[in-house]
Amino acid sequence: MSEASDQPATGNQGQVRLERLYLKDVSFESPNTPETFTQTWEPQINLEINNRSQRVGDAHYEVVLTATVTATLSDKTAFVVEVQQAAIFAMSGLPEEVVHRAIGTVCPNTLFPYVRETVDSLVVRGGFPALHLAPVNFDAAYADALKQQRDQAH
Repeated sequence: MSEASDQPATGNQGQVRLERLYLKDVSFESPNTPETFTQTWEPQINLEINNRSQRVGDAHYEVVLTATVTATLSDKTAFVVEVQQAAIFAMSGLPEEVVHRAIGTVCPNTLFPYVRETVDSLVVRGGFPALHLAPVNFDAAYADALKQQRDQAH
């Protein structure tokens, strides 16, 4: 019998497999163009990231990573981009806590590069300089969320 671990199961113990990757929703708005293009480009960038999931069948989960990027320039919105990148993941042979951890860490880590590429592409197509989102540490974010849940429970 193996010891319990904080790490996801590997090998014959279970698996997480990407079944299908797809863009669920996307939007781009630049409400203050062309005026925005006449100003020096020194925007304030705000990034909001959310992750949601739902069970789809016995061992399949849809995971949706949503990123909303807002650029403001002189207190006016230059652009807003929202991307919902989704995937269906098959998870088998895993305890429920490991499935939950995979949904909060492995799945968003898999989806984020696609979100980054889509955001950058939309921003450039909107006439703005390229926007390369910094990597996100979903493992740390998951650990923080668990800690907050525990703190609120006490």
